[in-house]
Amino acid sequence: MNSGSQDRKVRKHSVLKSFSFAFSGIRAALLNERNLQIHLAVSIAVIMFGVFFGISSLEWIIILLAIGGMFSLELLNTAIERVVDLATEEYHPLAKQAKDIAAGAVLVYAIVSVIIGGVIFLPKILIFLQ
Repeated sequence: MNSGSQDRKVRKHSVLKSFSFAFSGIRAALLNERNLQIHLAVSIAVIMFGVFFGISSLEWIIILLAIGGMFSLELLNTAIERVVDLATEEYHPLAKQAKDIAAGAVLVYAIVSVIIGGVIFLPKILIFLQ
């Protein structure tokens, strides 16, 4: 009996091809996922606010981490939903829990991101309105 190396398909892609797959996944999610489209629109608005208010380098880092984390979690949530839908077409309580828990992770991070935005931008908005 061999070590199983012939039984498994070993796929070796170039780094460029791997990036291509990743960008394809991001594109598919952006085209098909309403929540990701909303996050994109809000992210663009936040970046415009950052430019307008001239936020500091540290504030940019925090904002970009919040935006990147939000997109990453939303993409993971979408992937979990797809895998669950692929695994079963009928209702199953564990499938529902998996999808709900993943959505809950996105919600928690979204709330934290809004708080971060408030801490960074509210003082600047209040000064601007005076």
